[in-house]
Amino acid sequence: MTGHSTLKTAVLLTALTLLLLVLGYLIGREVGLIVAFALALVTNFVSYWNSDKIALAMAGAKEVGPEEEPELHRIVGELASYARIPKPRVYVVNNPSPNAFATGRNPEHAAVAVTTGILRILDRDELAGVLSHELSHVTHRDTLIAAVVATIAGTVMFLASMARWAMIFGGFGRVSDDDNAGELIGGLVAVFVAPIAAMLIQLAISRSREYAADAGGARLTGQPLALASALRKLEAGVQARPMEVNPATSHMFIVNPFRTRNFARLFSTHPPTEDRIRRLEQMAYGEDASRL
Repeated sequence: MTGHSTLKTAVLLTALTLLLLVLGYLIGREVGLIVAFALALVTNFVSYWNSDKIALAMAGAKEVGPEEEPELHRIVGELASYARIPKPRVYVVNNPSPNAFATGRNPEHAAVAVTTGILRILDRDELAGVLSHELSHVTHRDTLIAAVVATIAGTVMFLASMARWAMIFGGFGRVSDDDNAGELIGGLVAVFVAPIAAMLIQLAISRSREYAADAGGARLTGQPLALASALRKLEAGVQARPMEVNPATSHMFIVNPFRTRNFARLFSTHPPTEDRIRRLEQMAYGEDASRL
């Protein structure tokens, strides 16, 4: 499962990068291609070094020591030892909505954060399941992948927005005798379609990494049903008390922090919780779990 998710992520990330370069070329030919590539390099450089600080600050997370949250630190330390990675820094977000996330460019610079809400409703095994999911994100470098994907998708949307403004003021899309009408139409379509395509690719990568982290976390603890039970509680908790967070950070959390409706799920950063639970039950019981 993890190998398939990794391959899918690589293919989608490549498609997203090509989308950025094609959009740059259609807007400004060779110069546009160079500008698009330069923007991607700069934004990814900034994201690589600062994504953890930005994410923690946006979530209002506060670092806590072992004397403040001894059990939380004990669980994180045990899981990190099992995963053979350095123990991440531990943060708590003062929010009644139950949720958690991980951030950091690599295992040596990782942090995990949980809300006060999640500490109230989960037992030890369920909390360990959630934290193992987050450490799986760390070991798979998902936090870095998410930052890269977000910056590339953001650059695509920025370029498309610039091109639309240029069209409004007549600086883009004028047809001269030497222009190819087909190329012009292709460029106009790209300007409007590219942001939607970038968003859909970003969502697909995020969903794929969530499935992989569920599987990796369940293997780390050996208790897929504990994680499944935690997901049930978290989904119910978020529906009752959604979080007020920046939408740009929603993909980081173990469950979507917003209350979702059926149509909104099509554009969710997370796969349906019931599907995640079903996969975890299949890990515990085998394929017969689909008939439970």
